[in-house]
Amino acid sequence: MPHRDPKSDAESPYEHLIEHVHDAVVEFELVDGEPLVRDANRAFVDSFGYEVTAIRGESLNDWIVPEWLLGEAERLDQQTGVGEINYQRVKRETDTGLREFLYRGIPYSRDDRSVDGFAVYTDITDLTRQQHRLQVLNRVLRHNLRNESNLIIGHTGRLLEQLPEQSGEWTGAAATIERAADSLSSLAREAGEIDAVLSDTDVADVVDSVPLVEAVVEEHRQRTPRADIDTDLPGAMRVRGNRHLRSAINSVVENAIEHNPAPAPIVRAIVRTFDEGWAEIRIDDDAPRIPADERAILTGDLEATQTQHGSGLGLWLVKWAAESYGGELTFGESDFGGNSVRIRLPRP
Repeated sequence: MPHRDPKSDAESPYEHLIEHVHDAVVEFELVDGEPLVRDANRAFVDSFGYEVTAIRGESLNDWIVPEWLLGEAERLDQQTGVGEINYQRVKRETDTGLREFLYRGIPYSRDDRSVDGFAVYTDITDLTRQQHRLQVLNRVLRHNLRNESNLIIGHTGRLLEQLPEQSGEWTGAAATIERAADSLSSLAREAGEIDAVLSDTDVADVVDSVPLVEAVVEEHRQRTPRADIDTDLPGAMRVRGNRHLRSAINSVVENAIEHNPAPAPIVRAIVRTFDEGWAEIRIDDDAPRIPADERAILTGDLEATQTQHGSGLGLWLVKWAAESYGGELTFGESDFGGNSVRIRLPRP
């Protein structure tokens, strides 16, 4: 693909590559605007279910394009005919029904000036369906978690107001319910922030990380005055990032305070150069260490299972935000004997 000289059975490295890639590849010749199949690789046969001998010399559109999508296919063929490369998500017909593909139409001209082309199809059916299902589940679960937890918090608060002071056992039970509902509400909020990070199509920009850290620290100083929150910051530190970086920093500081049973949690926010071309936003605390298994899951050294999956979504938000900027999340031990959570990001 292109055809070998019939006098030679030698296969070129290029032909060997095309034959063994996982994407379906069809070589065709445009004749009066119609793509006639010249050859196809094994992945095409596996994806569409049609043998090359059955479709060679036939119109590719007749075999794989549903009638109601023929106009779309003809427009793509016209663009190929004038030398344009096409990229589009398309639905095509296989021997088992419709599937969704990422289509690339790549034209090339032969010596006789006629236009040939390659049609490359990457099957994204399962990925697309999984994305849609996860989006629906995410939205429904977040909506229900938020609404139901707010309902529980509201009624539990009213219950606590009505309980007599001497009913210590019942008061403790109601307070436990209130804390659990508040935790569910936070979980729904974190899930929403993660969805925003993962669905954001904007290219990471350049931001000054220092004002973001200062804003987060000031917010938590006001919200939790019992915490001892210190900073070690330069005048500025520009890094790759966008509007979600503040949420990631906030999540680490929030964890450092909320998961610390000490009466006055110690937190230190540090921004520094880490290596040539890299910066590090580091949040140190004196809280109990994040379990080793949870750290290993977050860094990818251990697979998440039903019984070993981490305690929440906050650090996943940090991890995926950092990775979306080309950075990473790492862990160490702080000078206080607690956690040192480090967001490493490229510098412009």
